Amino acid sequence: MGRAHERHRGTPARAVLAAALVAVLGLTGCGVTRGDEGGENRRLRMMIPNSPGGGYDQTGRAATRVMESSDLTGRFEVSNVIGASGTVAMQRLVNERGAEDLLMTMGLGVVGATYTNGSDARVSGATPIAQLIEEQEGLLVPADSPFATVQDLVEAWRADPGSVRVGGGSSPGGPDHLFPMQLADAVGVDPTEVNYIVYDGGGPLTTALLGAKIDVGTSGLGEFEGQIADGSLRVLATSGEERLDGIDAPTLVESGIDLVFTNWRGVLAPPGIPDAVRDQHIALLEEMHGTPEWQEALEANGWVDAFLTGDEFGEFLVEQDERVAGTLEDLGLL
Repeated sequence: MGRAHERHRGTPARAVLAAALVAVLGLTGCGVTRGDEGGENRRLRMMIPNSPGGGYDQTGRAATRVMESSDLTGRFEVSNVIGASGTVAMQRLVNERGAEDLLMTMGLGVVGATYTNGSDARVSGATPIAQLIEEQEGLLVPADSPFATVQDLVEAWRADPGSVRVGGGSSPGGPDHLFPMQLADAVGVDPTEVNYIVYDGGGPLTTALLGAKIDVGTSGLGEFEGQIADGSLRVLATSGEERLDGIDAPTLVESGIDLVFTNWRGVLAPPGIPDAVRDQHIALLEEMHGTPEWQEALEANGWVDAFLTGDEFGEFLVEQDERVAGTLEDLGLL
């Protein structure tokens, strides 16, 4: 689901959304320990579970850039491990059990992907380091869309759910998929009838919107700033508790829809690392969080500060595993 404070009225979604994603997970780990030097000489790896330019990539590279430029640690080796919506990277993290130099940026999409891809590499089984940010979802339409408001969309959806083509940059179980399913449920549309089309990230989703391949897109808005600024895309509503700075659009709650939904991103380490190493990683992220450079990165990217570390983050991950699994079961995907 979204963040723990996600809420909506309505019955649980009962749907069958045909999806069968197969992960190729024959990776082996080595548990190698490197980078045991401290401070500025400490060298670490940051694994990112999607393509360059995606949300995890933006967050991970912003974090490593701040830590390097602030001399909190040595150089990071950043690598994009692509496959099965983050499941391949998650499996690699688990396989590198005990590796003290490895971190991975991840978020809600990886939680869902491990279920829809049939993987046992659960995020709650890794070592929790820190939750970094939350990000609202938005409802995007092209400039010439007949939907002037979110209520226009809802009326068309209720009249003929299958006629409204909804695109998202997430596979089933990811935030761009979970959000419209919960939105449909909140406004009285049967999620079994939602015409959801998967696109591989913000770039293809933008092309589909501008090319009239879909009627509405659901996504975080950071990757669409240029199109929103030049007016080629419009935002009907955002999904958070409060309006987003710089976005001229109401929240769903303001629009009379009782739904709050937020994506989130954080950092994990492999299972089996010593407590002292976990605490060292947490302290590093705490130092980063306190820098002016990180606050600037939050503002520049429109991210909501949602910093949470250690055991508290671990409890949140267990909850997210359970909530996402329950939603996917209701949708007939598990």
